[in-house]
Amino acid sequence: MKLRLGCAFSVFMWMWAAGPVTAQSQQGVADMNGPGMFLMGLASGTSANPAAYPMPMPMTRLGSWNAMFMGTAFVSDIQQSGPRGGDKLYSTNWFMASAEHRVGAKGAFEMDLMLSLEPATITDRRYPLLFQTGETAYGLPLTDAQHPHNFIMALGFHYVYQLGENTILDAYVAPVGDPALGPVAYPHRASAAELPEAPISHHWQDSTHIADDVVTLGISHKKLKLEASGFHGAEPGENRWIIQQGPIDSWSTRLWFFPSDNWAAQVSAGRLAHPEALEPEDQVRTTASLHYTRPMQGAAWSSSLIWGRNHSTATFRNLNSYLAESALPIHRRNWITGRWEMVDKDDLFSNQPDLVQQLDVLYGSTFRIGAYTVGYTRDVEVFRYVETGVGVNFSAYSLPDAIKPYYGNHPVGGNIFVRFRLRPTSTHK
Repeated sequence: MKLRLGCAFSVFMWMWAAGPVTAQSQQGVADMNGPGMFLMGLASGTSANPAAYPMPMPMTRLGSWNAMFMGTAFVSDIQQSGPRGGDKLYSTNWFMASAEHRVGAKGAFEMDLMLSLEPATITDRRYPLLFQTGETAYGLPLTDAQHPHNFIMALGFHYVYQLGENTILDAYVAPVGDPALGPVAYPHRASAAELPEAPISHHWQDSTHIADDVVTLGISHKKLKLEASGFHGAEPGENRWIIQQGPIDSWSTRLWFFPSDNWAAQVSAGRLAHPEALEPEDQVRTTASLHYTRPMQGAAWSSSLIWGRNHSTATFRNLNSYLAESALPIHRRNWITGRWEMVDKDDLFSNQPDLVQQLDVLYGSTFRIGAYTVGYTRDVEVFRYVETGVGVNFSAYSLPDAIKPYYGNHPVGGNIFVRFRLRPTSTHK
């Protein structure tokens, strides 16, 4: 019941927000230039997809403010094989609203709020996802499962000031937000827009997209953008309905390069203080990514290449992850999707310490996992202001022989889903 009510409320809220604003959107876009356009191009926190990506957002004018809305919901049924596979009906979803206002001739201010009903639409504090690790449920480490996002995914405030014709200063403060670390987080990444499930490399690359007490300063000049952040490093707690706080005990820095509207690249590094509740060590995370978007057929083809590494200050292990993903539109209504991952995992048996010790003696502590996902989505006309799609994807995995007795020789998984997304205004069709 919570799942059905939560999904219905999400779709209703997004349709209500989108319905009345589209007629005025052209005027809102016309008035946005300089610092305003800079803010409008952000994805989560201060990250950005390539400028060529047609962001799916209705826009309007609210007095002297420019307002923008984005939202996506998936209702999915997942089935996975093997001794540790599972099945579940669940919904991943998020809605974002932001309001931007000019400040003088060279400045702009923006407030943004991002919400998710996943604490209600993902029951038991998880959905099945083979080889996924990170965070906890009921005081135990999550393995082969993905946690829900927080109800308040982001609450942030931006101020930008145009120092010169090609130079912009950017300040971002967020009780909950996304520090300058890693690529665009997967819920907002253009290349992941048709995939309802998280990557199994999430906690190696972009898991800090929901962090507490974030402060970021950045400066952009022509094609370059340099940022630095301070934030609270602990992953969100299990009470997903509240805003949690903590001292600013972690830091990160990120350099972006935008060679053209079609490309975006970043390298970043940060130290996270005690990110996992049940693990005492800090993590040093390093990432690099390359993103490409090409508008075509009323949509856009988007692809990403991502590398992420976690270094443990307790075990001194370096665990690497590699990801490639793409979303290709075909004849406007069809989407072909793919995601390839290779991840070093040392926490697949965190709830079985005796087994961890046995495997460590015989085979070592780290296992390289491959995940290979292909999918298809078909857009169907159902709602005026919401893009609806019906899709399916299939995942296969590669794994070392040492752990096949616990997962099966050839574990596989699949999702059947319905996708709802706010329809962009006419300027983005």
